[in-house]
This record gives sequence, C-alpha cells and structure tokens, in this order.
Amino acid sequence: MSAATTATPAARGRVRRFAGPVRRVAGVVFSVLLTFLGLTCVTFVIGRVMPIDPVLAIVGDKASAETYAQVRAEIGLDLPIPVQYWRYLMKVLHGEFGTSVITSHPVLDDLLHVFPATLELSVLALIIGVVVGVPLGVFAATHRDRWQDQVIRFVSLLGYSMPVFWLGLVGLLLFYAKLGWVEGPGRLDVSYDDIVPTITGLITVDSLIAGEVEVFWNAFWHLVLPASLLGYLSLAYVARMTRSFMLAQLNQEYVLATLAKGLSPWRVVWVHALGNVWVQLVTVIALTFGSLLEGAVLTETVFAWPGLGLYMKNSLFNADLNAVLGGTILVGVVYIGLNMLSDLVYPLVDPRARDRW
Repeated sequence: MSAATTATPAARGRVRRFAGPVRRVAGVVFSVLLTFLGLTCVTFVIGRVMPIDPVLAIVGDKASAETYAQVRAEIGLDLPIPVQYWRYLMKVLHGEFGTSVITSHPVLDDLLHVFPATLELSVLALIIGVVVGVPLGVFAATHRDRWQDQVIRFVSLLGYSMPVFWLGLVGLLLFYAKLGWVEGPGRLDVSYDDIVPTITGLITVDSLIAGEVEVFWNAFWHLVLPASLLGYLSLAYVARMTRSFMLAQLNQEYVLATLAKGLSPWRVVWVHALGNVWVQLVTVIALTFGSLLEGAVLTETVFAWPGLGLYMKNSLFNADLNAVLGGTILVGVVYIGLNMLSDLVYPLVDPRARDRW
C-alpha cells in the first residue's frame, strides 16, 4: 500500500513533465496550421482582386466567347467563391499550383527550379549581414555617441535609404564595367552552361561536387556583387538592432557588478552581454532572411539573376497568376518555417528557454 502511495506522485510528475512539451508542440502545430490557412486565404483573395483575368492570359484577347466560357468553366471560375477557395486549398495541400502560362510547366516545377538560385543569393547575403552587422552593432554600442558610433549609424542609415536597384546599377557600372573586379549579370557565363549536373540547385555547391573548380569561381564572381549589395541591406538592419539590444544590456546592473569584480571589459561585452541578446538576434536574423528571399525581386531584375524574384516579376508582367500566387505561397511557407526554426534555436542560445520545454 505504501509502495503504491509513493509511486503515484512520481508517476504524476512524469506525466506532468511529458504533458508540458506535448501541449507546447500541439500549440506550435495549431499555430502553423492556422497561419498556413490564413496565408492561403490571403493569396486566394489576391487572385480575385488583382486586375488580371486568368482566362484571357490563357486564351488571349482574340478568342471567341465560347472558348472564353469553356476555359472559364474548366478552371472553375464559374463556381461560387467558397467552392473555389476549397478547391484551391485542396490543390495547394497537394502541391498543385496550376500551370505557368509563360513556361507551360507546372508552377511547382518552376518554383523548385528557380528557388535554389534565390536561396544561394540570400544565404550569402545573410552571412555577410550577420558576420559584419553583429560586430558593428556591438562596437557601436560600446562607443555610444562617439565618432565610431556615428559612422556606423550613418552607414546603417545609408543601407535603409538607398534604393537597391540604384545600388545594383552603380555596382555593375563601377565594379564590372569600369574596374572588372566581378562578373556581370546572370548566374554563369554562357560558355559554362550545362556543364555541371544539377544536384542541389546551388551552382557553387554543385560545381564543387562535380569537381569543376573553374565553374565554381565563375559562379562565385557572378554571385559576389549582388550578394554583397543584399548583404549590405541586411547588415544595416542587423547592426542597428544589435546596437539597440546591446545598449539595453550594457545598462543592466550585472554589467557593473562583473566589471567591479575585475572581469575584463572584453569578456563582459562579447560573452555576457552579447550572450543575453542572442535570443532577440535569432528573431531578427530569421526575419532578415525572410525579407531577403522576399525582397530579392529588384536585385534579381537588375542582375538578371534567374531566381524566384525574377520569375515572379516576369509572371506578374505577363499576367501569369498561377505563378505569382505559387511564389507568394512559397515565400509565406518559408516565413513560417523560419519562425519555427527560431523557436527551436532559442533553447540552444538561452538556457532559460530550455526550462519552458
């Protein structure tokens, strides 16, 4: 009897420890599903309010009324709006985004083909933004209101103020046309097309896997300028937010206490203070990466970069509504995935977050 009595509280404790993470996982799953449902609803509404007739994009403006009506019925535009949305949602859940008017390929195939180019560009830009932006933000915070801080804030302000297409054109004129330091528009020189087999879709990675070093360097020098410009934009945001977070930490009492105990200022700033802002920085970095994927349209247009941004721009100009909505959903799914990844990374950078799991 006493053994059962002592075992019951232990069992209850194990159940409580197990139930907590289950509730949190269930909450995350519910939040993701709700967000995805809202995303599909928004994209469906966009497809209905955009001044584009998908039927005309398919049949052309010289088609007969009978052909127009037949195609309209085939794609379901004659059905009630709730029925259209339900059919749209079911197709999206099965990975069906329709057929592109421009390429005549399934939109999903097009997205899988162009997205790696944008991913390659955005990843390098994010690396530049984080590796340079975080130290700049810390340095600005430790030199608050001095000339070093003013210079960094001015550089960050320029990153916010200058249009990316203007930076791209100036960069091409200076570094490609005048100085010849980098390669020009495009992802590869024409002479290197179809040499490297597609494995990951990332041309720099695939060329190294195939042992084509010459192709790798050609791809790298095509990549470095647009990635640096996008990296400068992300650097401006990351540096500004890091400075703000660090200023809040440097005003905390524990900083004065650790300095009073004789700990080196370098360790206090770069280990303790910076360690306490990494949770906030993880969110900033995730949002920055999402914005790079979303905001690469102008950069890809200027540099003729065959990625998602250029694909969506061409689709919009050619009234290819299926491609535009498919790209919009892809970007939204990436945002959802980045938010989930941020939640998973929090316990790794902040031990206090582990207790909530």
